[in-house]
Amino acid sequence: MKYSSEYRDPELAKALVAAIHQDVRGYEGRMTLMEVCGTHTMSIYQHGIRSLLPQQVRLISGPGCPVCVTPLTYVDQAVAYARRSRTIVATFGDMIRVPGSTSSLQLEKARGADVRIVYSPLDAVGLAEKHPEKTVVFLGVGFETTAPTIGGSILEAQKRGLKNYFVLCAHKTMPAPMAALTSDPELKVDGYICPAHVSAVIGSDAYRVLAEKYAVPCVVTGFEPVDMLRGIQLLVRQVVAGEARVECEYSRIVKPEGNRAAQAILAQVFEPCDALWRGVGLIPESGLQLRSEYLKFDALQAVPVDVEEPREHKGCLCGEILKGKMTPRSCPLFRKTCTPEHPIGACMVSSEGTCAAEYKYGDC
Repeated sequence: MKYSSEYRDPELAKALVAAIHQDVRGYEGRMTLMEVCGTHTMSIYQHGIRSLLPQQVRLISGPGCPVCVTPLTYVDQAVAYARRSRTIVATFGDMIRVPGSTSSLQLEKARGADVRIVYSPLDAVGLAEKHPEKTVVFLGVGFETTAPTIGGSILEAQKRGLKNYFVLCAHKTMPAPMAALTSDPELKVDGYICPAHVSAVIGSDAYRVLAEKYAVPCVVTGFEPVDMLRGIQLLVRQVVAGEARVECEYSRIVKPEGNRAAQAILAQVFEPCDALWRGVGLIPESGLQLRSEYLKFDALQAVPVDVEEPREHKGCLCGEILKGKMTPRSCPLFRKTCTPEHPIGACMVSSEGTCAAEYKYGDC
């Protein structure tokens, strides 16, 4: 297919739905397929994908929203920097409303803090160059999709000789959390809808360990309705046949080897580290930290701040929802005290959060 509109063809979608129903005919039991990409989550809800599938196929959402998996301690660190004098906190939009223990960046901005939403890490570099008298802290949140651009901003800041630009790192990587979830006996994931944006950088071959070591089918797919249904069909066929391999439905964007240029920047600026995932816990080698030669750009190393003791919000089930063990409607706060206007948990804040998707599109 040549045009994006063709991936929204209702007749083609109907044919794929019929094929999936045919593929599971006679299959006993129920297979659980997990998507680990926030944009996939929104697509599934927006297009009512769940309602089209046979009862043998169950879709659950995993930790695919980078804002949602960012731990509470990180938000508190960001708030501490916002409270610091002569400091600009630069961030992507989703982070500004995530609740910390007692405050958020939005609240601090309302109280007079210099918190600015930027559309690119290079915008934050520009702020540092424009305001040499201030400290600029950029919130480095995201998976392998955004990490190369943040690494690039550090290289640019070094090139410009800036001494007031810093990054508060909270980068996460795939597929380490997918392996951790696969090992959870309570979850029993039968197949993964692999993250498309991330895969464009790391390549579809990055998931081979999941298929070969854990015998879990993996399919990289795009975001349009036909993409989603094709990806689900490929997974269903693998599960029914008792096979486990990596397939790529999104080959128009994702290559087996990924984006070598982006990978080179990651390797130059960052190194793997253990990382804390909200709800999932500490996962070895699932994060990125700055290499020693770039530690002068590390906010926590160069500009230490006092951070309050973290206090989780009572009743919030974001952690269990991120692991796919509960749905938003299982949370006692959902649609009551926790809404997009007044979020209690990160899953309701982010535009890619499962709770936000459930709230907007309903239980499809």
